[in-house]
Amino acid sequence: MDEAVLKAKVTPRASSNRIEFDAGQVRIYVTAAAIDGQANQAAVLAISKLVGVPKSRIRIAAGVSSRNKSIRIGGITQSQLDNLIKEKIS
Repeated sequence: MDEAVLKAKVTPRASSNRIEFDAGQVRIYVTAAAIDGQANQAAVLAISKLVGVPKSRIRIAAGVSSRNKSIRIGGITQSQLDNLIKEKIS
């Protein structure tokens, strides 16, 4: 099965849910607070909507309690993910 890795910085308690590409880094802004994994769940949902992959195929591989995260996305290749990022958020 194909799997891609997204390295991103998650900012909880933002004014709106959005994904941006800033200074060479993917930034995920979520309105949820960083309490009981709510911000992580919101980030997974945002990525799911961006790439069109079910939430069940997305997991945070590193950085569960950090703003800087490594997120694994199943069902998509790294090159497909890179192209989606360029098309949708650059």
